Amino acid sequence: MMKGHSIQLLALLLVVQQAVTQESRACVGPRCDFVCDCTDCSDEQDCGYRGRDFVCDFEDAGMCGWTDRSSDGGYVWERRQRGHPVPDSGPSSDYTIGTSTGWFMAVTAVMTGLPSTAILMSPLISQSAPTCRLRLRYFIWDSGYTGLGNSSLWGSVWQPDEQNALVWRPENISVRAWREDTIFLGRIPAPFYIQLHSQRQEGRRGDIAIDQLEFLDCALPVPSGSGGCEEGYLKCKRGGCVKERVVCDGTDDCGDGTDEQNCGQYMSCDFEDDLCGWDLRSLSSLKWISTSQINISVSEPLRGPGRDHSNNSASGHFLYVTKPDVWKNDWASFQSPRLAPTNSTHPCRMVMYTHQFGGVSGGLSVLVAEREIYPVWERGGSLGDLWVKAEVEFVVNSTFQILFVAAIRDQAYGGIAVDDITLSPECLFTNESMPRPSFPNPPKHPCTEASKICDFQSDCKDGEDEAQCGDFSFEQGSAGWTDVSIGSQSWKLSQENSVNNFTEVFLYVTDAPGQQLTEAQTRTPLLGPSGPSCTLQFSYSLSGSNPHTGELSVAVVDSVLGTLPRLWEFSGQTGQDTVSWVKEELYIGARDHRFQLEFRAHAQELNSGARIAVKDVHYVNCHPQYIPSASDGPSCNFETDLCGWYQDQTDNYDWSVMNGSDHTIGSGRSLVVDMWSTTLRGLYGRLLSHRQSSLTEHCLLFFYKLYGPQTGALNVKVLHSDGSEQLLWTRVGAHGNLWQEGHCPVPSQLTTYQLVFEAVRSGFDGLVAIDDVAFVEGSCSVPTMCSFEGHTCGYSSSGASAWVHQNWDSTRTGPKTDHSLETEMGYYMLAHSSVEVLPQDNVMTLSSPVRHGVAHIECVHFWYHTRGDNPGTLTVYKKPVKGGKTKLFTSSLSQGHMWHIGMSDISQNGDWQLQFEVEGAGGKGTYIAIDDVVFSSHSCPTSGGVCGLEQGLCGWSNTQSPYVDHLDWELSSLLFETHYPTPPYDHTLGNERGHFLFLPNTLRDTAGQNAWLLSPHLPPTKGTCLFFWGYQPVADDSKLVVWRLSEGATHELLSLSHAGGNWRSFRINITSEKEYQIVFEGFKGAKGVLALDDFGYTVGVNCKGEQIDHTTSPSRDYTGETVAIVIVTILLVVAACGLLVYYLKKKAKAQNSSSSADNTGFTNEMYDSSLAEDHVTIRSISE
Repeated sequence: MMKGHSIQLLALLLVVQQAVTQESRACVGPRCDFVCDCTDCSDEQDCGYRGRDFVCDFEDAGMCGWTDRSSDGGYVWERRQRGHPVPDSGPSSDYTIGTSTGWFMAVTAVMTGLPSTAILMSPLISQSAPTCRLRLRYFIWDSGYTGLGNSSLWGSVWQPDEQNALVWRPENISVRAWREDTIFLGRIPAPFYIQLHSQRQEGRRGDIAIDQLEFLDCALPVPSGSGGCEEGYLKCKRGGCVKERVVCDGTDDCGDGTDEQNCGQYMSCDFEDDLCGWDLRSLSSLKWISTSQINISVSEPLRGPGRDHSNNSASGHFLYVTKPDVWKNDWASFQSPRLAPTNSTHPCRMVMYTHQFGGVSGGLSVLVAEREIYPVWERGGSLGDLWVKAEVEFVVNSTFQILFVAAIRDQAYGGIAVDDITLSPECLFTNESMPRPSFPNPPKHPCTEASKICDFQSDCKDGEDEAQCGDFSFEQGSAGWTDVSIGSQSWKLSQENSVNNFTEVFLYVTDAPGQQLTEAQTRTPLLGPSGPSCTLQFSYSLSGSNPHTGELSVAVVDSVLGTLPRLWEFSGQTGQDTVSWVKEELYIGARDHRFQLEFRAHAQELNSGARIAVKDVHYVNCHPQYIPSASDGPSCNFETDLCGWYQDQTDNYDWSVMNGSDHTIGSGRSLVVDMWSTTLRGLYGRLLSHRQSSLTEHCLLFFYKLYGPQTGALNVKVLHSDGSEQLLWTRVGAHGNLWQEGHCPVPSQLTTYQLVFEAVRSGFDGLVAIDDVAFVEGSCSVPTMCSFEGHTCGYSSSGASAWVHQNWDSTRTGPKTDHSLETEMGYYMLAHSSVEVLPQDNVMTLSSPVRHGVAHIECVHFWYHTRGDNPGTLTVYKKPVKGGKTKLFTSSLSQGHMWHIGMSDISQNGDWQLQFEVEGAGGKGTYIAIDDVVFSSHSCPTSGGVCGLEQGLCGWSNTQSPYVDHLDWELSSLLFETHYPTPPYDHTLGNERGHFLFLPNTLRDTAGQNAWLLSPHLPPTKGTCLFFWGYQPVADDSKLVVWRLSEGATHELLSLSHAGGNWRSFRINITSEKEYQIVFEGFKGAKGVLALDDFGYTVGVNCKGEQIDHTTSPSRDYTGETVAIVIVTILLVVAACGLLVYYLKKKAKAQNSSSSADNTGFTNEMYDSSLAEDHVTIRSISE
């Protein structure tokens, strides 16, 4: 028995050993060759990429093997995050994750007298295939406006013992956004490094950055499972197969030269030793030359193609032409020797590689010169920083020559190069004479200047200037689309006769000779600029038996900013037959620069049954001056369209329409920026109005939401006709899951202007929304909240001196930060009370606009800041339009370097003003400041009262200081919550309507980040009781810490990691020798929710209910409140008597008439949410 077990065990060990041996053998192979020889792909780790996808996102600290090799110690690459707060340089997030916690590579700050170069280098890579390309995201922003120079970012390939070869030169334009580009590495037969360079003399940290590197199609052909090749393929000696059409094309596709052997009958020229009979003489003074990158430049990245095609090196030769130092001609040509006639069964086939880079490249044409000269192939404009393979067939029945003609533009950089021309065996040189060919007629002179061609407005007779711009409405419109494909698929124009003899014109995707496995691309000429209503209409078809026929997309190529993110994408199939067309309308919008539209497509397979096609392309309402006649201007409820608003095309993302939970009808549409979206990148999303012209003051009224623990900000700006902007209104941080009312005064303007709603995405977990926008003539009434950001809200100054609207950043006086934003840039109103400005006993007054009286009691609360000894006395008054003023609040204490809250109840039937009066006390270097004046439609909270959150935060506030927290406590209720998990009910009302503060768990990576909720400033105490109810169902996930904060120092009162699945009561006795605040610090969890409700404090009374101390502090004056209550009581009695008399008079008449109900509406200004809430009795603290 034991012997049998031993034999089985031995057999098992042999099997395991054999498996391990096979595994180790499978791992034998070169590292970093884009082929996973090991089953776990460990041989391809840290090769500049990781994993089977060959991607590097820099989330791992190893950086995929990339290292900084900068020789200038002061300017280097570093792996970093955005950090907090939003920096004034560098990206606002990484690209991969799209949040502040994602990692990317960026340069450090630099300020030197001479250019410094930072170099980021990959590990050693074994080799690459001809199709190899590196797709990456890059960031170039000149945040300090110091100038980018000509070489802020470029890429090169370095082979040991070789000169660096330039392979990538992105558009050197300052844009605060991530952009996508591709580095075409091509065939590199020997080990190499990739280097990313940045050269600057001065620049801020992070302004040059890269992220999300993806190596695509870089592996050489690998052996198939069968070991053989399909029909139409050639087997390589090293294994693997390549298409027969790439044989003898001047590129080593196999990787071992198999496909380039036995090519003796082909006439190939790599221009390394001579011109191979090609003649560079030309009638033009501009000449082609045979040269290399080393001969052109090794120090100026924008000069030359960077490398040849034959060797992919800087020392390799090619033919080249660029802009001359002295401009005479804009074309250059060279030609082949004379060639013998060919026929359709044995055509002469030419393969060549062209490099058309930069604005200098106007295009390259191949022509046949026999009896006449005529074109047979052309490729316009710039194709990018790569060598592009092209094929041309010649069927000519007489002796001929091949003629290359380059068109050169007077632009800053670029040129045209040709390399590796190969002629098939059918192309035979001959000494036969040929007649002098006749030259073609020159092209017709444009009917107008270039900037007016394709500008969506006819400037020539019969609309000639708009006839070939890509719009199929014109007979020749389809001819305006130019194929710019560089890969194995391209676009062609087809004209087919349908059943009823109607000619159907469409663009379709077909096979192409290019090497790259990239999308087919076709572009319009330069268009525009365009207006805000510009729309692209077209029909598309992706037909075939394959459910995933392919992909189709539309992009904009801006003449200044380069290629922009795709506007539209479709993937899949529209139907099985070719008549399955789908109509599409795509918003293009206002484009300030000239631009091109581009269709991109890639078919999974191209055969007789599969097709990708586009037809019926039309530009609708694209002229810059076009404004829809039905436009209602800026006033809009967004139920049907955007009215007089449109998306800004220069920002980072768009506002979108959201159905449900709007302000207008509760279930309608509003405009939102969804910060939760993982696809959002960048900081800004802007909505622009059509141009306005008004010489009088207007008021922009709207409703808004700023909802979520990490939302960002909402700004309203004026965009002037000269491009400058002025901030009018701003709100930042969490404002609760409810609609707030915004009042924004718009001053009179002497020139036309546009209004701007701007969402600023400083956070990644929330939502910004607007609805019910009204733009009315006249001044705004006193807004419910004034933060003094951008304007004074109509407040005016009078008295012995003037109140100043300012911030610390521009004046270096007053409070260092405001209260609204808690930054040096934030604004407030300042009264200099120093004796030099305001003599003792003199007063200066800040008065609000006139506010209409209401029947119920309101609460006004504000924040004030005092500085210095004897700062003076701050007194707040209610001043009726008719009658004397009533004191509401007073303080004459110097209260340190902090903002304090003041509040008072107000009741006034008639119109009235709020006045802040400062009386000088003879101090020196003193001031008093005011910020964040807020009116609430309910009475003020009282000390010792419970804050149930049904009428706001009761004087508590979320700090906006980025130095102490990253999130905000959010106010919501179960009834209106659609995104976050919440408690099943609040504690105050015990139902779904009740409100609470909470920090929810979300899919965004803000877990572990904190939020501070601050109480008002409280006086020193020997015993004050803090009480609250907490909800924290998941243990060891979220965390709550209660602090006492005094003079910047914190003292922990409670730390809580689990409160249970039901609301739980907590009480804490607080003592403090100094003025202090209470802080609820919540740390967001990854699984559960943390919530607060029914919190408060009893000043001077401990948790046993004992009166411990008596405090005196600046507080509101109750005289006005008492008088108001008496007046209201008298008015109520009189009103009751009147109603009784009226009731008795109408009673008999009412008994004989049927009852009816009037559906009378109300305005939002009159609505008091507190009157619509359920009310319950709060049980006492001792329960």
